[in-house]
Amino acid sequence: MGTGFAGPAPSADRRLSLPIHMTDYDIRPLGRKCSATGADLAPGTICHSVLLERDGKLVRLDFSEAAWTGPPDGALGAWKCLVPQPATVRREPLDSTALLRCFEQLVEEGLPEREGLRYVLALLLVKKRRLRIEGSRTAADGAYLQLSGAQGEGAWEVRDLNPTDAEVDQWQQELNAYLASEWH
Repeated sequence: MGTGFAGPAPSADRRLSLPIHMTDYDIRPLGRKCSATGADLAPGTICHSVLLERDGKLVRLDFSEAAWTGPPDGALGAWKCLVPQPATVRREPLDSTALLRCFEQLVEEGLPEREGLRYVLALLLVKKRRLRIEGSRTAADGAYLQLSGAQGEGAWEVRDLNPTDAEVDQWQQELNAYLASEWH
């Protein structure tokens, strides 16, 4: 059986030792836009990619099938690939205890720009029966919902914002983004 080497195969006592030098290169993954047209690279379509050196750095450019005219001068490499379908990230929903901790954190922060998040999260926790509305009060700056935890946790107040449907939709999106970034 041949070994691919001229001469006898190396024995267990005498192994062939070659120095191996590897270099890591930082090359970005497939982009979302065509480098020639700026158009989106649609999932499932053919994409042509090239590797160039610019200012001492390796640069990857991606081209749609329609915009591809061949590799540019000085290309170090070129290849064709299929634009992948976007990955679906499935996150497990947060349990009501984690949502309550998030609500407590938002209340402690007291940031005015997160008032809508606190309101929407409070209503969600009421719907999940994790918070109870104990009452309400009116102050010079508006009405407030008085809340307590279903298991005896704290007493909180959240300004009753009486939002429009559009505001609720916006706050729900902000809350989803906040929960995804801070709590997953």
